[in-house]
Amino acid sequence: MVRTRVKICCISSVDEAQLAVRAGADAIGLVGKMPSGPGPIPDAKIKEIARHAPPGVSCFLLTSETSASGVAEHLLRTGASTVQLVQHISLAETLSLDRVLLSTRRVQVIHMEDEGALELISKYEDHVHAFLLDSGRPSAETPELGGTGRTHDWDLSRRFVESTKKPVFLAGGLIPENVGEAIARVKPYGVDVCSGVRSNGHLDPKKLDAFMTAIRHADRHR
Repeated sequence: MVRTRVKICCISSVDEAQLAVRAGADAIGLVGKMPSGPGPIPDAKIKEIARHAPPGVSCFLLTSETSASGVAEHLLRTGASTVQLVQHISLAETLSLDRVLLSTRRVQVIHMEDEGALELISKYEDHVHAFLLDSGRPSAETPELGGTGRTHDWDLSRRFVESTKKPVFLAGGLIPENVGEAIARVKPYGVDVCSGVRSNGHLDPKKLDAFMTAIRHADRHR
C-alpha cells in the first residue's frame, strides 16, 4: 500500500511537536521570520524544538531567505535537518546552495498561481530533493508565502506531480474533510497542513486525529 507522508507545519512548541509525532507525523514544520502568515517563531525556539525531535522525524525550517549565505546561516542558527525555501532564488544562489548545503535536504515551495508553475520544474528539479505546492501569492503587495488556508487548482497540481521525477508535497487549505479527495486527485508523495488541524491557533488533537484517519483511508484506496 502506498503511504502518504505527513508534515504538520506551524509547530510552536516542544509539546506541539510531540503531539504531532504521536499522531504519526513524518515531519514537522518550523516557521522562521515571514512577511505574512501564521506560525513564525524565534530561531531559538526552532532550535529547541529541533533538538527534541526524535530520530526519523524530519524538521523542516521554513525560511524566506533568498541568498545561499542567508539560508546557510539560518540553518546554522536553528539546527533543522531540512530547509523549505518559500521564495524563489536566482540560479547563481541555487548553485551556491549546491556547494554549501551538502548534507541538508532542500524542498522548494511552488505557489500554484497559474500554469507558469509547471515551467519552474526545470529550474529547480536538479537542485532540490522535493517540491511543495502551496497557495500563496508571492507577488502580492505583502507577499503571501504560505499558511493561507486556501486550496488551489488540484488538477494543475496533479499535472505538476506527473511532470517531475522528484517527490511532491501538497499544501494549501487541507482539512480532514478534503484531504482524502486531494490525495485521490493529486497523488502526492506527502501532504502538509497548518491551519486545518488547529483551533484558536493551537494544534487540535481531535482535528489532527481526523486528518490522519482520512489520510489512512485514502491510502487504502490509492
